Amino acid sequence: MNARDTGFPRADAEHDFLRARRRQVLSRLATWLRREPDDVNIMLPFAEVVEALGWEGERRLGLQVIPLDSIVGSVDRGRDFDRRFRPTSARVRQRWERLALASRRGENIPPIEVYRVGELHFIIDGHHRVSVAHAQSLRSIEAYVTEVRTKLDSRGIRYRCDLIVKDYRRLFLERVPLSAQARAAVVVSDPWDYAELGEHVEAWGFRLMQDEGTFLDRASVAARWYETEYLPVVHMLRQADLVGDRTEAEAYKWVACERYRLIRTHRWDDDVIETLRSQPRRGH
Repeated sequence: MNARDTGFPRADAEHDFLRARRRQVLSRLATWLRREPDDVNIMLPFAEVVEALGWEGERRLGLQVIPLDSIVGSVDRGRDFDRRFRPTSARVRQRWERLALASRRGENIPPIEVYRVGELHFIIDGHHRVSVAHAQSLRSIEAYVTEVRTKLDSRGIRYRCDLIVKDYRRLFLERVPLSAQARAAVVVSDPWDYAELGEHVEAWGFRLMQDEGTFLDRASVAARWYETEYLPVVHMLRQADLVGDRTEAEAYKWVACERYRLIRTHRWDDDVIETLRSQPRRGH
């Protein structure tokens, strides 16, 4: 049964809209009081998400039933609805209430259309229908789904600011094309660390090619760096208790930069580790 069903569908549809609008205003007020960033209540823009993750291809999956909570963004950059698909103004009221009335009367509501990226869904067509479904406390909705494949997975994306990390990571992996296992191990939280780490690996690869007098492509450099540089150094850092509360990749980047700054060397040995242990730990 729909929320607050009085037996008068038209009045209930009007109340649905007013309740959704009130919740949207209260949510904006709470966000302001908590001093949260503006993107907390903004839908994720599909184009920016795909650009950050790296588009690879797409395929139509047909009609499916999808969880309402998995719909987090939109192809349209309009501002008629917030992140939870609550109406942001009275401009959409007439169409919204018409759909709410049809739903309360049990009339057939056409499926929406969405893109699927990982476990996230982005609306192509059907914003009002999703908004009404949320207001009436439904848990799922029918949708025509097109799956979009990306270079990076979508895990970890909640807000628009999360796209910055994904974008820098995608660029890093284009510069340093690691294997799947290595990708999972090399993770940093600050987006700029990916850029600096990418430059570090490229410089390491250049020195390697000079030493060996041969050309190596990016994939070969990445594999050699991970196996002969990154893993041994991380192992030493663990033994020396130099990882701390960083990720292993953040610890590696920090200690590699400190090593060269302090003693101008690219080698790793016990003396280098001891010198680094004596230095105060700085934020990554």
